[in-house]
Amino acid sequence: MPGLAIYAKLLRRKVRRVGTLLRFRRLTLQGVPILFAISFPKSGTHLLTQVLQGFTRLGPVVNSGLPAIVTYRGVSGAERSSHEILADLHRLQPGDIAYGHLHARREIINCLAQLGFASYFILRDPRDVVVSHVFYVTEKEPHHIHHRYYTEALHTFDDRLKVSILGLPDPAIPFPDIAKRFEPFLAWLDCTPVLTLHYEDLLEDPHKYVGRVLDHAISNGFPCVYNRETAVHILVDNINPQRSPTFRSGKTGEWRKYFNDQHKSLFKQVAGNTLIRLGYEKDHDW
Repeated sequence: MPGLAIYAKLLRRKVRRVGTLLRFRRLTLQGVPILFAISFPKSGTHLLTQVLQGFTRLGPVVNSGLPAIVTYRGVSGAERSSHEILADLHRLQPGDIAYGHLHARREIINCLAQLGFASYFILRDPRDVVVSHVFYVTEKEPHHIHHRYYTEALHTFDDRLKVSILGLPDPAIPFPDIAKRFEPFLAWLDCTPVLTLHYEDLLEDPHKYVGRVLDHAISNGFPCVYNRETAVHILVDNINPQRSPTFRSGKTGEWRKYFNDQHKSLFKQVAGNTLIRLGYEKDHDW
């Protein structure tokens, strides 16, 4: 991001932080946790960030307005170093709300698991992820590194879905199969200070799972000004998937409409065990 753009975002964050101090009659936001959402791309990022942004109605936290902290650069597809990612994380201040698509590298885990963060990891059925990925690359993001390949070299949805499952053998811009793309995120599941959430649960029983989001924030020092029941209702009320710039349908289990027998077979070969590891299937018989 150009320097002027990031400085403008930092200035707007400063103004919002002053407004929050005045609103909640505080001298400082020290001691208020950073609310940070981690996600695998196309796995409910905007759903979780909408819940977290609702916290601005519950207590002294601020939507940082800073760009997503990512492992791969959006335009070039190049992988970023841990040093660069940690620099972005250290830019966050107490009470900030932020998000990113971050591999569970040890140094990143250590940062987000420490005191001062209330961190969340959201995941989604990888079969729905690959379907969403096809629509995103072809229709929603013309600047995506693979947009031209998906729209010019691949001429059917079936072929595009195969590539989203199997990846592309391009050593210059790594795009491995869906299991290998998920693998660097799996260690978040074993990181107890980071609360794991399933996209499907938040959609199907929002009050229950939004309540867990709230409890996790409070246990990490978030000073909620409402009782729990009222606070959960406020957070659920803040969910509106249509406000997401990449929203398409938001439904669960949509993969069944798009997977043919070949897609199922390919997916089982490369990522059948991943589905079991993530709790979406008990075996390969689906």
